[in-house]
Amino acid sequence: MNSPVMIRRDGSGARELVVLDNGVVRLTAAPGLGGRVLSVRHRGREHLYRNPRLLGEDLRPVPGAVLGPVDGPMSAWNNVGGDKTWPAPQGWDGPGQWAGPPDPVLDSGAYGAEAASAPDGSATLTLTSGDDPRSGLRLRRRLTLEPGTAGYRLDLEAVNVSDRARRWALWNVTQIDGAAAAGDGAGGVYIGVRGPGPHTVPLVAGNGHPRVLGHTPSVVRVPRQDVVGKVGFPTASGWLANVGAAGTLTLRFGVSEGDEYPDGGSRAEVWLEAPVERPLAHLGGLCPVDRVTEVEALGPLTELEPGRGVSLGIAFGFGTGTGPVAGVTPDGFWSEPPRWGAREPGGRRLAGTFTSSRSGTLVHDASGRTVARTRAGEPVRFDALVPAPGTDTAPAVVFAPAEP
Repeated sequence: MNSPVMIRRDGSGARELVVLDNGVVRLTAAPGLGGRVLSVRHRGREHLYRNPRLLGEDLRPVPGAVLGPVDGPMSAWNNVGGDKTWPAPQGWDGPGQWAGPPDPVLDSGAYGAEAASAPDGSATLTLTSGDDPRSGLRLRRRLTLEPGTAGYRLDLEAVNVSDRARRWALWNVTQIDGAAAAGDGAGGVYIGVRGPGPHTVPLVAGNGHPRVLGHTPSVVRVPRQDVVGKVGFPTASGWLANVGAAGTLTLRFGVSEGDEYPDGGSRAEVWLEAPVERPLAHLGGLCPVDRVTEVEALGPLTELEPGRGVSLGIAFGFGTGTGPVAGVTPDGFWSEPPRWGAREPGGRRLAGTFTSSRSGTLVHDASGRTVARTRAGEPVRFDALVPAPGTDTAPAVVFAPAEP
C-alpha cells in the first residue's frame, strides 16, 4: 500500500520552500524565486542543476547572495538553476519577443503558492506568477505527485492579462547537472523524432553548435560535449530523455501537428553549457562556469485575446539506469524495445529492457504471459519464453500496474 504524498512548507517569503514527497520522488519548489522547482530527487539522487555559488545544499541562498527580482543583460542573471517556465520566442528585437532572462516577474519574481492533498493520496502545488507588463502574461505551474510513482505531472498555463491581443508559446526549461554518467557511453539527451527530417535546426552558437547523432530511425541524441550552444528539433514527436550521472530523466508532452512553433518550428530544444575562459559578448556577457544541460519543451505559438489562455502538459519520469533511451511511453521508457530471439521448444524468447513509472508487471500482449515484474524507477531486463507467434510481427509488451 503506497502512503499518501507528504506536503511540507518551510520558511516564508522569498525563502519559502515547498516539498512534495511520495517516498520515491521528492520535489522542492521555491515560490519566491520565479516559481522554480529547485530540486528533484529520485531515490536520493538529485537530477536538477543548482548553482552552488547562489544556493547551498539546503537550497537557501549562500552568505552574500541576494536573490530576488532582477532585470538587465544576461550577465546580470542570477541563474539559480532548477525547472521553470518562460514565454517564447526569446529575443530583444521588439515586444513580440521575451527579453529574458533576466526578467523581474516571470523568471525571478515571487509566485503565489497553493498546496493541497486529494482523497486518492496525491498532492498538488500550484505556483502563480504576478502579472507581467512586458509580455502581458500571468503564468501558472501546477505540479501533481501521486503515491508510489517515479515521476510527476506539470501542467502549464499562460493567460493574457493585458488589454490587447498577444502571441506567445509556452516554454518549459529544465536545467540538469551536466556531469557525465559512469562510462558515458550512452550519456546525453535523446529526442524522439518523426518523419523524414531535417530533424534539427541550429539556434545559438555560443562557442559552437551542439553536435547531434542518429540513434535509431526515430531517435536522435545530443551527446555530452564541451560547447555552449542550442539546437532545436522541429520534428520532435513529444518526448525527451536525459541520461546523466543521476540516472535518467524523461519528459513527455503533446505536439500539435500543423501548428506554428517558435525558433524555426522547434517543438523541443537542447541547450548545453560548459565553462569558458571569457564572457561571450554576443550573448549579453554570459560566462558559464559549470556544465549544464537544458531540456526544453515548447508549445505552439498561440494568438491570445485579452483574458484567454493557452496550456501545455508535461509528464516527468525518472529511472536509476544509465542506458540508452529508445522510447518514452505513458508507463515508463524503453532502453531496449521488446524483440524476438531464438525459437525453442514451447515458444520463442522475448527480450527487452524497460523502466516503469510505478510497480507492476510487463505482459506479452498476445499470450497474456507475464515476462517481468517491475519496481518504480528501476530498469528491468527480461528474457522470457512465450508462445511463438505464426509470423515475425513485432512483439507487443504492455504494462499492468500493481493494485494500489
